[in-house]
Amino acid sequence: MTENEIAKHIVDAAYKIHTRLGPGLFESVYESVLAYELEKRGLWVTRQQIIPVIYESVRLEEGFRADLIVEDKVIIEIKSLEAIHPVHKKQLLTYLRLTDKHLGLLINFGEELIKDGITRLVNGL
Repeated sequence: MTENEIAKHIVDAAYKIHTRLGPGLFESVYESVLAYELEKRGLWVTRQQIIPVIYESVRLEEGFRADLIVEDKVIIEIKSLEAIHPVHKKQLLTYLRLTDKHLGLLINFGEELIKDGITRLVNGL
């Protein structure tokens, strides 16, 4: 399955979840439900995967944690905020760079309309 095909499933699942649950829940709730919904669709999902930082050839495991990684290809960063700030996009771009992955989705379930809460980010590698 390509990254774009995976992304279509993710966006569709986010829309379904937002329609049923609406905005205002904790990020952890959306993460659990989105992982469940994607696994129901037959996708392999990893939650809270550690993304290590390599500094001067030392691997630091306490680097970052990706909310969800789908099919080991697409990183999802979940928010439940009134507004996304530039730092949130930088965070996801850093995850993409550190993992050598190409596609990430920043999903803000706090938006009134989920279509306004989905940002697609690409790592230029």
